[in-house]
Amino acid sequence: MAHGGTSGISLHVRGLSKAFRGTWALRGLDLDLGPGETLVLFGPNGSGKTTLLKILSTLLRPTRGTGTLGGADLVREREKVRRRIGLLSHGSFLYEDLTPRENLVFGAAMRGGRPADGTIAAAIERVGLEAVADERVQTLSSGMKRRVTLARLLLNTADLWLLDEPYTNLDREATKVLEEVLQEHQEQGGMAVMATHNFLDGFKLATRLGILARGRLILDEPRESMTFPAFQELYTLRAEGGGR
Repeated sequence: MAHGGTSGISLHVRGLSKAFRGTWALRGLDLDLGPGETLVLFGPNGSGKTTLLKILSTLLRPTRGTGTLGGADLVREREKVRRRIGLLSHGSFLYEDLTPRENLVFGAAMRGGRPADGTIAAAIERVGLEAVADERVQTLSSGMKRRVTLARLLLNTADLWLLDEPYTNLDREATKVLEEVLQEHQEQGGMAVMATHNFLDGFKLATRLGILARGRLILDEPRESMTFPAFQELYTLRAEGGGR
């Protein structure tokens, strides 16, 4: 089962800013992400993490600044960008009257693809949904629905994955699957931007560590440049303590 993009494209953002009714949620953010890189973003609630992910996914337009994914403009070429993105966000975006299997087939069709025979069955098996694959989604627990969204991500061969608090409602087994597929995505040259409050797991998955505070990216460093305790201390000082 293919998971990641292998085209070698990159993400470039310059001066990205977003205001809501005069209040700046993002301020002048610059970002470059290349093949095989996973940027994990940490920050307090309201720091701008979800706003950034929504802009990168083309769900929000920036107030200022520019961004491109593989040369496609985030605002002017949204359809091109969307074909290169896989999204795992707070909402499941599942059709409640359909089964998990039907949701996966429909999701693939909406992306203009038709998975090879057995691919959907393999995704269902990998996330442990075999027993409920043909039950209506509306009858499933929140944890099971989260597994369906994870299976949908497994089918996505996009270059850039955007993950907003992906650990929400995932049990230990499903968390292990998420970590495995993200590592495979990296190895195949795929990129990812993840926002999470889960310090330990997020730290382990990152190739780069980011801290967002008050709408600004105040840290963007290779994970290998610091230990976990050192990063926790730096986060406390700069994100929670108000330092720059």
